Order: sequence, then C-alpha cells, then structure tokens
Amino acid sequence: MKKFLILIIILISFIVSNLVLFGCIQNQNKDETVELLVSAAASLTDALEEIKELYTEENKNITVTYNFAGSGSLQQQIEQGAPVDVFISAASRYMNDLEQKNLIMDGTRIDLVMNKLVLIVPAASDVQSDDFQVLVKDEIKKIAIGEPASVPAGKYATQVFEHFGILKDIEAKFIYGKDVRQVLTWVETNNVDAGIVYASDAVQADKIRILSEAPEGSHEPIIYPAAVIKNSRHAEQAQNFLDFLTTSRAQEIFARHGFSVLID
Repeated sequence: MKKFLILIIILISFIVSNLVLFGCIQNQNKDETVELLVSAAASLTDALEEIKELYTEENKNITVTYNFAGSGSLQQQIEQGAPVDVFISAASRYMNDLEQKNLIMDGTRIDLVMNKLVLIVPAASDVQSDDFQVLVKDEIKKIAIGEPASVPAGKYATQVFEHFGILKDIEAKFIYGKDVRQVLTWVETNNVDAGIVYASDAVQADKIRILSEAPEGSHEPIIYPAAVIKNSRHAEQAQNFLDFLTTSRAQEIFARHGFSVLID
C-alpha cells in the first residue's frame, strides 16, 4: 500500500510539473517577438514607415522590417527564396508572375492603393510647360526614369511617351534609375533636367516642380497589389499586418502621402 501511495505521489508530481512547463512554454510563445519582413515598392517608403509606427504600437510582439526596392527586383528575390512574409508591388504584373508560380498564399491577395504619374523638373528649372512634349526640346538633355524592366514607374513612363508619340525622339536622353526614389533624388539635386515619378513621391518633395500629370488612358492603371508570401514563416502575423493596411487609419496615411485609396 505504501509503495502504491508513493507511486501515486510521483505520478501526480510528474503531471503537475509538466503542466507548469507547458504553461511556461505557452506564455513564452505568446510573448515571443516575431519579425516580419515586408518587401515593398520604393514609392511606398514614407507611407509604410509611418504606418509601421502605428502598427507596432498596437502589436508590441511584432517588429516590421522593410525591404524597399523596384518591384521587379523584389519579385526576383522572392523567386530566389528570400525569407519574405509580405510583398507589396507597384504593378500587378509582378504579383501575377508570383501567383502563377504558386508563390503567394491563396486568398491573401488584395489591391491596396492606386497612384498617378507626373513629370517633374528641379525647383529652380527655367522650363515652363504643362505638356510632356516639352521633353523633346533641346533644353531638356537628361530625363530620369526607372529601369522599365524592373521598375514599374519606368514602364509606365514609356507607355506615356508612346501615347504622346515622343518615345523615339527622347530615348537617347534617358538616365535609368534603380527605383523611383533614385529618379526623384536626381531631379532634386539637379543631376537631370526632368524625371518621371509617382504623384505620391512628388507630393512629399520640396525641391522639385510638377509640370504635368499623365492623363488617364496614357498608361496602365497604377495599382499596388499586396499578398502574403506562401513560404512565410509567420503567416498569421503577416496576414494581421496586411489586414491592418486596409484599416481606415492606414488608408488615411496612404491618402495623405498622395495615394488613391481603394478600400472604404
């Protein structure tokens, strides 16, 4: 009988200790900090940095690290196995490619915001025109655009030039940037005579002037799709972040930074 009681005591002690251990593990997992890697088009930099502050205030166990670049370059990184949790592209075609290759999580893709394309010059420039045709003139010697193969803004720019029938006349003037932010910097620092950027970039800059906005129909709609990457190691938190981007508070930030919101 004594041996039986000892056995019972040992068994109860074992169960209790394991329950305590399980509870500790659960609490540890609950409090564990998760780092999300968000690869996003460079044109989203200012808006997403502001949104991150708001998001991490409410989700203290989640840190958000951004990788900003041209959407085409980000797509290639994801295809090569970069540990990305969320991808936000400045063009549908890059997201379409990932979707066709089964690299984004089913049911997570959304169209987040829209943008517009504008022609800009340095603030001190003497150029006075509201027409893209001004780019043909001899006074415009260098035109900065994003590399069309990897930077959506560059692709949209060539579509606008084709629309106005001036592409062949100005191609020799092109200086290609690795992303739209580099194009903006070149214009701000007077390293080029003109550039094509998004309205969201121009609205935050004070060293440039906007000459003209590309008219509707002169290029493909500039839509920013977002999705959780299929190989995300933190799919639940990635979806949580994506959901936050659709909230009214996040959408207000996008709008303030010059984007057109798509989500009510």
